Amino acid sequence: MPDVLPVHAGPFALGTFSLAQSEPFAGLVAGDRVRRLDVPGVTESLRAWDLDELGGLATGPGPWIPLGELEIHAPLRPRQVLQSGANYHKHVLDLVMAEFRADNEGMTEEEARAAGKAMMDARVANGTPYVFAGLPSAICGPYDDVVLPDRGSRHDWELELAVVIGRPAWRVPREEAMRHVAGYTICNDITTRDQLYRPDLKKIGTDWLSAKNAPTFLPTGPFLVPAAFAGDPMDLRIRLRHNGVVRQDESTKDMIFDIAELIAYTSARVPLSPGDLLLTGSPAGNGAHWGVFLKPGDVMDAEITGLGHMRNTCVAAD
Repeated sequence: MPDVLPVHAGPFALGTFSLAQSEPFAGLVAGDRVRRLDVPGVTESLRAWDLDELGGLATGPGPWIPLGELEIHAPLRPRQVLQSGANYHKHVLDLVMAEFRADNEGMTEEEARAAGKAMMDARVANGTPYVFAGLPSAICGPYDDVVLPDRGSRHDWELELAVVIGRPAWRVPREEAMRHVAGYTICNDITTRDQLYRPDLKKIGTDWLSAKNAPTFLPTGPFLVPAAFAGDPMDLRIRLRHNGVVRQDESTKDMIFDIAELIAYTSARVPLSPGDLLLTGSPAGNGAHWGVFLKPGDVMDAEITGLGHMRNTCVAAD
């Protein structure tokens, strides 16, 4: 457990917990106490989603367990993890500027910024989201260690708002997309930058299997906060500290494609089920921007408005 208990917006949230040396269970957390739910897992509770019923449990007599006595696990185990890439204006502009200057010797920063902005404006006007699949096996808890594999050395953080799907979604139009959202949680999509591109297959593109998806590379949690309590998901503050230094500090306002657009785009290609996670992209401030990467012993503190916080310590692989 963390030294300071995570705080959630609203009267209650959902999560997965365990007592010492016991099997994890789905629970309803209300402030600093947890009530066991009579379902196999949080995903199952989403299939019979009823805020009024859960609200009644949140104000009922219990039995309750103090949150401080429990281990907090990732709130749920999704069937699918869908991840949005290049979805924040400032982050993408940084990437585009670096690429322009690398390909055009002598280009000034001002020229690269102007070229990058023109490309960004065109993408906003005519582009579509970029979404790829991740592995649920990469998920770990909000206070678990992140194991850095010896394959590659440029391990980087990417703090993201994650959408939890609450209703089946298949070919959902944008105007109906938000009705399929159960709530939100926090994900830190760890990426090994020097594994992103294969030198033997330069024209193939990115190698997401090698660069992402290692065990523990997707810390998630601490809770699932219902959408009704989370506030405006397009106006939440995302902040990550690396060894106490603020590296990411941005608002979800900076997204290029909003949550409704991401759901419409993704559900047009893949049927979404209750409990699936849709990551919405990482804002500016990754380690690649700072020239700083994760090492054993490093600590990442992550928070998003109303969703709580995570703290993960990096360790070397055995």
